[in-house]
Amino acid sequence: MDTPHDREMNEEIKEALQNNNQALAIEKIQERLDKENNTPLKIAITGESGSGKSTFVNAFRGIDNSAEGAAPTGATETTSVVTPYPHPKYPNVTLWDLPGVGTTKFPADQYLKHVGFEKFDFFIIISATRFTENDVKLAQEIQRMKKKFYFVRSKIDSDLYNERRSKREFSETRTKERIKDNCIQGLQEQGIQSPQVFLVSSFELRLHDFSLLTETLERELPEHKRNALLFAMPNISQQIINKKKEAFQAKIKWYASLSAVGAAVPVPGLSIAVDAPLLAGVVTQYVFGFGLDRPSLKRLAEITGVPFDDLMTVIISPLAARKITADLIIKVLSQCASTAALLAAEEGARFIPIIGIPVAMGLSFTATYSTLNFILTKLADDAQRVFEKALQRNTTD
Repeated sequence: MDTPHDREMNEEIKEALQNNNQALAIEKIQERLDKENNTPLKIAITGESGSGKSTFVNAFRGIDNSAEGAAPTGATETTSVVTPYPHPKYPNVTLWDLPGVGTTKFPADQYLKHVGFEKFDFFIIISATRFTENDVKLAQEIQRMKKKFYFVRSKIDSDLYNERRSKREFSETRTKERIKDNCIQGLQEQGIQSPQVFLVSSFELRLHDFSLLTETLERELPEHKRNALLFAMPNISQQIINKKKEAFQAKIKWYASLSAVGAAVPVPGLSIAVDAPLLAGVVTQYVFGFGLDRPSLKRLAEITGVPFDDLMTVIISPLAARKITADLIIKVLSQCASTAALLAAEEGARFIPIIGIPVAMGLSFTATYSTLNFILTKLADDAQRVFEKALQRNTTD
């Protein structure tokens, strides 16, 4: 849904086009897209020493604990200062690894001021066992500051493993229910009303409550922040992939509008010269968002045990797992008869007196809109097939 600011910007774009001011129209459209693509999201991660904060930060960002730029992990407290970790593909999304409350000289009521609570959109409080008195005090202070907070019970995979080994009759569902109930009861006894607790394994985000956590965050975030969270999310479910596709789809009209304004300039070959780099940038967003770039696919292969080559066999689009350039886009477009015909018609229409420019703009909008929709659908389908291939291996082990 458009905000009042968005509606005002739409009117400015319309007015610029009516006044034949293509440069201003492009500036306003680009301003809107930049606003959507660069909305900052700052997530604070805190908890006691050894709770798994850094591993959670790395898993959310889709990188290994040993990778360059990873938050340092270890059995002892590794975070002594507030440390930002930008998402490697979406730097507007930053996870901030905070020192554990019990490891600083600041009590809970001063801790939030010390870490700069006002800059964070929400807090995730992590514990590997029961939530402590320090966790509760911090939650109460966050609540008093009118910020959102969520409790994450980490390392649930270790708990299930130990429980399975120690009991003859083991039920994963009952064990998780008991752990969650114990956490909720303990928090309620310490004065937290209706605590939201999520059971998470940072090594298997697709399992347990991580999907529920992200759905809750998405629901409770301000609308303009939701896409920032969504695009930064790893592809842990088919639902996430579908939501990403819908969010990408909603922006296509603005890229098509940029293309249409470029078509208003009567210079031979200019439209495709503008469109190809524009399309390359947008398609790169799709490839990164769906995890179809080579580094993401290789990491998925390592995590799931499915060979990289096996993942590649289910990918159909020629744009996946490749560096997206303007030349590659032109090559792909030239192989699509309908798009090539639209582009040729646009080139010819621009030089028809009086009606040529409006016709060319309409053809350019249609060509870009249909092309991006086509590419988006193909890449989303590839992402679904890759997800199913990885899941197939995990469910048969």
